[in-house]
Amino acid sequence: MQCEAPNSQSAKVDVRPVTTRGDLRRFITLPRHIYKGMEGFVPPLDMEQRHLLSPKESPVFRHAEIQYFLAWHGDRPVGRIAAIVDHKAIEHWQEVIGQFGALDAIPKMEVVSALLQTVEKWFHKRQISKVRGPVTLSGNAESGTMVEGQCSAPMIAIPWHPKGLDALIRKCGYEKAQDLLSYRLELDGSMEERFRVPGDMRLGEGRLSKITTRNLSKKEITAQGEVLRKLYNDAWSHKYNFVPMQDYEMTAMIEQIKPLLRPEHYVQIDQNGEPVAMAMVLPNLYDIAGDLGGAPSPLGWLRLGYRLATHRFHSARVILLGVSSKMRGTILGSLLPSFAIVELMRRGNTLPYKWVELGWVLESDVAMRNLAESLVPHPHKTHRLYEKILLS
Repeated sequence: MQCEAPNSQSAKVDVRPVTTRGDLRRFITLPRHIYKGMEGFVPPLDMEQRHLLSPKESPVFRHAEIQYFLAWHGDRPVGRIAAIVDHKAIEHWQEVIGQFGALDAIPKMEVVSALLQTVEKWFHKRQISKVRGPVTLSGNAESGTMVEGQCSAPMIAIPWHPKGLDALIRKCGYEKAQDLLSYRLELDGSMEERFRVPGDMRLGEGRLSKITTRNLSKKEITAQGEVLRKLYNDAWSHKYNFVPMQDYEMTAMIEQIKPLLRPEHYVQIDQNGEPVAMAMVLPNLYDIAGDLGGAPSPLGWLRLGYRLATHRFHSARVILLGVSSKMRGTILGSLLPSFAIVELMRRGNTLPYKWVELGWVLESDVAMRNLAESLVPHPHKTHRLYEKILLS
């Protein structure tokens, strides 16, 4: 199935590659302009988006070929998209798959169709016949098109899209490949009572005396980051759309999130001194920046700095949760995610969070879904990844 043929209205849509600094600036800031005033939309900080999208700041450009495009109605940009050939992903998947990403557009067929047709032609010239997405700009960053949850509270590194965009993508012949689910977990006094590890076992005690935990150390954050990267790559290597995180990607991520982190935000579980599981929670940047707009005024930046210094967050997101491959299929391995979550909750008693978001969780990851749904019956946000075979 191909995108709908252009009509008199769609003929007004002109899709052009991003080639100038001005175009790149428009590309990065476009969502806060085209989605302004839509119910549920809260603009991310331009600074945060530059970390994701600027060729000078995003480490993905070191191993991927990426071309940005803007869709125009006259002199007004109305959509954007990226065409991505991620060589590390192709090497890991052992299959040549192109990816599209950073897809944001006013929810009109002529705009979405024109953007997707443009990246399909770009891939066709490179003899790439299978396309997957959206990702921005990697499966290790923002992923999926928002299908449900537009009016839920915004969360760091979780993309927002208007209702209807999913249907337009599917009309262009893209089929659902996987849903990404997010769960909102209210933190109240009954949490530990509602969620108990079988037998009330505790790490470091009894049969688990050789299982210990570590906190985040800002003095050792670089070394811990490398341990985290290796454990993450091992834990997630078999999952859909996974791309191994490179050392320079971890370094860039740590530099970006270090101002937000506290020792309580990270749990590393070791067995006989060897890392076997981990979990990391990240404070929700929207809590302190959501009312400042994408480009804060000087006074807005002062407010942001004060809120950051005094940790004025009330929510957070579990961004990493994984277990070493050597533990898969074992009884202890099945319990380690629960232990990690319990440890985070216990430490969270010292933090001001009222709720955390568990997400995203792959729809096909039954074990992780069972864990999440033992705490929260239903997801409150759904994002979708698509695939399409291009006709020759």
